[in-house]
Amino acid sequence: MSLSGNVLALLLLHAGCALAGSEIAITVGKIHVVAETAVTPQAREKGLMGRKSLAKNHGMLFVFQKPDYYRMWMRDTSIPLSVAFLDDKGRVVNIEDMAPLSLELHSSAGQALYALEMDRGWFSAHHVGTGSLVIMPSLRAVEEPASDSIRSVSP
Repeated sequence: MSLSGNVLALLLLHAGCALAGSEIAITVGKIHVVAETAVTPQAREKGLMGRKSLAKNHGMLFVFQKPDYYRMWMRDTSIPLSVAFLDDKGRVVNIEDMAPLSLELHSSAGQALYALEMDRGWFSAHHVGTGSLVIMPSLRAVEEPASDSIRSVSP
């Protein structure tokens, strides 16, 4: 993990309880996005379950404790989504389209520290792909409490 990724992770670790579920402003490519944060194991497990829609240019940013290979699924999530797995520098590792209410697992192609869920097709519509940069300046004040678990679990 890069030094900035380590610092970000430590800051997020101490502030995680206060910021869980908070909305932050990030920039994806050239587009300003409002992302709800999921920094605790419980928030990552719930994700966007039960939601009926997302506002334009809104999504959810999953913040993990350390870079690793992560998997996402769509259990109890009725909104079609795309997920971008991001490394510790905010670069897109890969993007996966996910079908509503599916237990199919979608994996990061490399080690990720973040995952950003947006409406399905949002990334391609905004010309965001592997290697694109996501700028997260507000995250300098956020990370996860103690233990880490990935949002998805095998069914």
